[in-house]
Amino acid sequence: MASLDNTGWSLPGLLVAVLLVFELGVLQICGLEVSTGKVSRVEAMNGSTVLLPCTYSSCIGIYKLAFNWHFNDNGTMIKLCEGEVHSEGVEPKVKVEHKRVEFVGSSKTNNISILLWNITFEDDGDYTCFAVNPKEKFRNHSTIFTLKVVDQMSEVDNTLTVIIGSVLGGVIGLVIIVMVIKALVVQFLLKDDEKNKECLVNASGNDNTENGLTGAKADNKGTPKEEKCQKGLK
Repeated sequence: MASLDNTGWSLPGLLVAVLLVFELGVLQICGLEVSTGKVSRVEAMNGSTVLLPCTYSSCIGIYKLAFNWHFNDNGTMIKLCEGEVHSEGVEPKVKVEHKRVEFVGSSKTNNISILLWNITFEDDGDYTCFAVNPKEKFRNHSTIFTLKVVDQMSEVDNTLTVIIGSVLGGVIGLVIIVMVIKALVVQFLLKDDEKNKECLVNASGNDNTENGLTGAKADNKGTPKEEKCQKGLK
């Protein structure tokens, strides 16, 4: 006979309830999801070809994943294509039901995207990507991609970008000029320092000669270069 706790639950029943809550939590956290990526709306020129992106994911895995695409035509859902991914890594079987639709997805990348060729203004609207996974007790999920058809692309105001670029260019140019001037000043100072050192060495040699350190008679008259160095030192 199963034991009962103070709440009236039997132990097996309590375990089943815990497992059920856990299973529902796992399904909720990492169950089937479909997504159009970071961009869920695109603006395209009349007559161009547009990619309608959709990918699926599930940490539980898939089995006989069924999916389809629909276009919302003023409240009427028009089926564009449908297909099934039998299992992981198996390419889907797809049935296209619109003459300007091409399936470009692959199960290798969990991709069920489609191309819409030669779009017209009548193609403007919402496109729904739907999928259901029997492996997750037929959990399903959908996402909407919005297409805006225009006769010409809207101009992007690049004024701020131009201003920022000009300011950055000016700052970089100023930094380069300052660095060049600094390099020239340092080079000039180094050359002047070398001349001063040379003058000091020559002056020291002359003093030693006059004091008889070299054993030769000194000539009191210096060379033009030595006189120039002495003037520079003064």
